[in-house]
Amino acid sequence: MRKKTDENFTPRNLKIRSSMVTEGDRRAPNRAMLRAVGFKDEDFEKPMVGIASTWGEVTPCNIHILKLAEKAKQGARDAGGAPQIFNTITVSDGISMGHEGMHFSLPSREIIADSIEIVGGAQRYDAMVAIGGCDKNMPGCLMAIVRLNVPSVFVYGGTILPGNCRGRDIDIVSIFEAVGEFQAGKIDREEFKEIECHAIPGAGSCGGMYTANTMASAIEALGMSLPGSSSMPAESDRKLQDCYRAGQRVVEMLKEKIFPKDILTRPAFENAIALVNALGGSTNAVLHLLAIAKEVGVRLSMNDFDKIGRKVPHLADLKPGGKYVMADLDRVGGGHGVMKRLLEEGLLHGDCLTVTGKTLAQNLKEVESLAAGQNIVRDFKNPFSEIGPIVILKGNLAPEGAVCKTAGLKRHAITGPARVFNSEEKCFEAIMEDKVQAGDVVVIRYEGPKGGPGMREMLAVTAAIAGKGLGESVGLITDGRFSGGTHGLVVGHVAPEAQVGGAIAILRNGDKITIDADRRRLGVDLSQAEIKKRLKKWRQPPLRYKAGVLAKYVSLVSSASEGAITRPLQTQ
Repeated sequence: MRKKTDENFTPRNLKIRSSMVTEGDRRAPNRAMLRAVGFKDEDFEKPMVGIASTWGEVTPCNIHILKLAEKAKQGARDAGGAPQIFNTITVSDGISMGHEGMHFSLPSREIIADSIEIVGGAQRYDAMVAIGGCDKNMPGCLMAIVRLNVPSVFVYGGTILPGNCRGRDIDIVSIFEAVGEFQAGKIDREEFKEIECHAIPGAGSCGGMYTANTMASAIEALGMSLPGSSSMPAESDRKLQDCYRAGQRVVEMLKEKIFPKDILTRPAFENAIALVNALGGSTNAVLHLLAIAKEVGVRLSMNDFDKIGRKVPHLADLKPGGKYVMADLDRVGGGHGVMKRLLEEGLLHGDCLTVTGKTLAQNLKEVESLAAGQNIVRDFKNPFSEIGPIVILKGNLAPEGAVCKTAGLKRHAITGPARVFNSEEKCFEAIMEDKVQAGDVVVIRYEGPKGGPGMREMLAVTAAIAGKGLGESVGLITDGRFSGGTHGLVVGHVAPEAQVGGAIAILRNGDKITIDADRRRLGVDLSQAEIKKRLKKWRQPPLRYKAGVLAKYVSLVSSASEGAITRPLQTQ
């Protein structure tokens, strides 16, 4: 239920933190600095609103976000705030994929969170709007919002529209898979180049239910975005209005005294997990939701994803396992249309507070149902699967857990000989040289949070496997992770990781490995005595980075089973 606004409030009363920057004679130097960046006398009476922008020219996901930030700033100013835009970093997962650059991707989540917290804490902002595009922006923004715990709204920069090549829709995964197809002789160089030139037609995040769209959907289900925000295309007037309304709304939240920790409750996280399963979302949602929950202090584990997934059917025919992209879903009712359907079936907690000041149920009451006759989201009588596609596996190879996604798969289990590689690059070379065969279970280790470091995504490898026509006949396990665009019988986040002596470290070529998603099992056909014997002989390899940000990251990062968060040494 919407919190009531204090009828006695004045703009000055909303300065819950910024008063220490602007009030009194002793703060004349502080005010002088603010005057130099545009503040007038009247602005010192208003609440200060930080607009955290992830704008950058390094990726289409974020190229347009400065324009969105300016719109949010306008909304906050029109509502009576004194807004300021500041920037944090972004990296492009698509550009950093498949080489050393991907080591920096997951650590960027922590840097985004740290930098927003640092600016918000130093400037003493009273409220915050954060706008994210690429995969790590979104959880990074949420982690910072939780730490600051001032009234906040998250805005998703929006999804890209699909490209087109020879009459078919294509996207980022199309060009990754085309690498394997071209090498295998399935397409010629002309078509290969056409796919490259048309896969990414403009601004916005990768179009399928990959990590960016998955996390945007999850954040809306958490209650931290305005209704409909997660589905809107990046290049649309609706997205500009979404940003403007976010700027307005965050000032109203100050008046209503609504804080992130009021919204981000255990039931809210359960709502997010339910929606991710219904949409067939990215396995990265497990990592990021665990990390956000850790920041809030909500008890959430990998087991919760499995419990909720067993109750929620897979409904949406979205890439990578399906046919459609987020822009298609938006046309027939969007992610909030799917949430409305889940709520009607009793699969969401409708009483959770959201940034609108209303409950989730109240928000969804105002939302139109999914369009009649559409074939993107199935009904509950005819789901793609009776249970969700995000599956947590355990066994002697992953006592802490591992993550698998079954969306679009005909085959959920494989037992085969291990083909072991100590890096993504070595595995990719073997695939391209046809050294990986049907029936193999590929093992890529020393790619975990510490061993990688940074849990590189294996899209180049999995796309090459798919491009070779081996997507359903080869298994893959790794202590790294996967792009939201990955599909196939693949298992990531294996914990404990190889670098800290997890059982994946002692696997040898030919060991018989079983992946069984239906039975939630990941194991190697070795006795516990043999595993212990091999571990006794195992020696931890030296870390790859001795200095710089990745060396700092390794010293602080936790297990993937805990969200791969960084934390002070004394709490580890």
